[in-house]
Amino acid sequence: QVQVVESGGGLVQAGGSLRLSCAVSVRYFDDKVVAWNRQAPGKGGELVARIDRWFSTTYADSVKGRFTISRDNAKNTVYLQMNSLKPEDTALYYCNVFGFGRGQGTQVTVSS
Repeated sequence: QVQVVESGGGLVQAGGSLRLSCAVSVRYFDDKVVAWNRQAPGKGGELVARIDRWFSTTYADSVKGRFTISRDNAKNTVYLQMNSLKPEDTALYYCNVFGFGRGQGTQVTVSS
């Protein structure tokens, strides 16, 4: 059974930074594509960033240049470094392991 646990969310002022972590218990983690998604109240889900087994990354246009996704296969963990945060980044951020499942999410709130 796959377990996905996010952490690192919180309340931050605009312009600040946070680093989210996604700890995954799954066999052959280094083969998995992992994505960070977010969902704001009253809005649909949005793919924020994705990283594959070759460490290739993709980002939503809204976060390019501000967010960085990375992975540490030795720790079965994916990170999302978020800089220059904006109020519109406020959302529930959750981690999705493609084909295996997602976590409960961690709330990020950016005050203006």
